Amino acid sequence: MTDFSLWPLLGIAVVMLGFLLKFNPVLVVTVAAFATGMAVKMPILTWLESLGTAFLKTRNLPLILLLPLAVIGLLERHGLREKAQNWIQQIKAATTGRLLLVYLALRESTAAAGLTSLGGHPQMVRPLLSPMAEAAFEQKHHSLPDKIKYKIRAMSAATDNIGLFFGEDIFVAFGAIILMHTFLRESGIETEPLHIALWGIPTALAAFLIHGTRLLRFDAYLARQLQQQLKQEQRHD
Repeated sequence: MTDFSLWPLLGIAVVMLGFLLKFNPVLVVTVAAFATGMAVKMPILTWLESLGTAFLKTRNLPLILLLPLAVIGLLERHGLREKAQNWIQQIKAATTGRLLLVYLALRESTAAAGLTSLGGHPQMVRPLLSPMAEAAFEQKHHSLPDKIKYKIRAMSAATDNIGLFFGEDIFVAFGAIILMHTFLRESGIETEPLHIALWGIPTALAAFLIHGTRLLRFDAYLARQLQQQLKQEQRHD
């Protein structure tokens, strides 16, 4: 049996402790990298070179993350949410559950085609999907208590997560599929990434049917929640 050391895992403990004590994240990650490097007896120059290379590769990451948020914020300031709500209120057949079901189908199908950036919480759920789902409920019931509003927002975010998670597993160039292909090949099991992606289709269909059923029942659930809340308010009055 080959002996192995657990000391390289010291960096994980440093990260957990640093975040628990709410230290500066950059400082915590740097100290964790240093602790791991020392544990594996990495030369200090090699450690500095690795740290510099990682910095150069990710220096544009804040711009990539923050620029879309600024654009979304500007659109919201000029009435994006209100326009979305007014538009959905014109569709008489629209309900919260039906709207989310349509979005689930679109999100899962586009993720399966590799278009994972078409949705997401900051760029789609918050400025568009949630306001439209809230407007659909308010159109039917002429009331939208905060408790119901938060449930709609939570289900909107969950729908985006499920559509993305199970849809991207079908995309042949998805990182997880490439990882599984590499792992299986190194283990002596020859398979093609396309075959792995195809086996993700039954899971994606099952996820769509299960969550789609939840969404179809979501309207009735929200209606019951509203009735219960109205009865409680009447009792207090």
